Amino acid sequence: MTSPLCIALVAGEASGDILGSGLMRALKVRHPDIRFIGVGGPLMEAEGMQSSFPMERLSVMGLVEVLGRLRELLARRKLLVQTLIDEKPDVFIGIDAPDFTLNIELQLRRAGIKTVHYVSPSVWAWRQKRVLKIREGCDLMLTLLPFEARFYEEQGVPVRFVGHPLADTIPLESDRSGARAGLGFAADAPVVALMPGSRGGEVGRLGGLFFDTAELLLARRPCLRFV
Repeated sequence: MTSPLCIALVAGEASGDILGSGLMRALKVRHPDIRFIGVGGPLMEAEGMQSSFPMERLSVMGLVEVLGRLRELLARRKLLVQTLIDEKPDVFIGIDAPDFTLNIELQLRRAGIKTVHYVSPSVWAWRQKRVLKIREGCDLMLTLLPFEARFYEEQGVPVRFVGHPLADTIPLESDRSGARAGLGFAADAPVVALMPGSRGGEVGRLGGLFFDTAELLLARRPCLRFV
């Protein structure tokens, strides 16, 4: 008997948890006895992830927050790399969070483990030298947008355009009136979306400002609705 496929994944924030859980569901359709290890959030854990530590410990943003947790982050990454080298998964998939996952991919590939990076960092826009590290550490890049795939092809990085998962969940023609009715909003009510981010640090820093802004807007235009 052959051993079940073992996939290691690491996601560093809520958006990566969403992407990772969708990927895990798709993999389980093809390989029902597949085993997942690494780091993931509640959605990935619900799909069978054995998370080495809480994903929230990686959800940091901004220089001050990173510096305050740098020793912990480096220690966790070092231990995680050694654990994965010992486990020898069939493939490692780093989901976004490039500052954390690209270094892991580089070390694992040097140890003979196949590596995949899911969601391209914005190397086509800034810090383009990162593509050199990606080329060295990544066996395959999976991109959400087609122009990203063309960029990596030009840079000599193996790449596949897999599409954005929101394309499967958001209809091309949305039912605007139905959505408003579901939220209890009048069909003609002006609606403002508040989106402070997905990381706890972002919400903590920006949430109060968002609410203060909403209160000011509501005082000027009582007809506004917020979601």
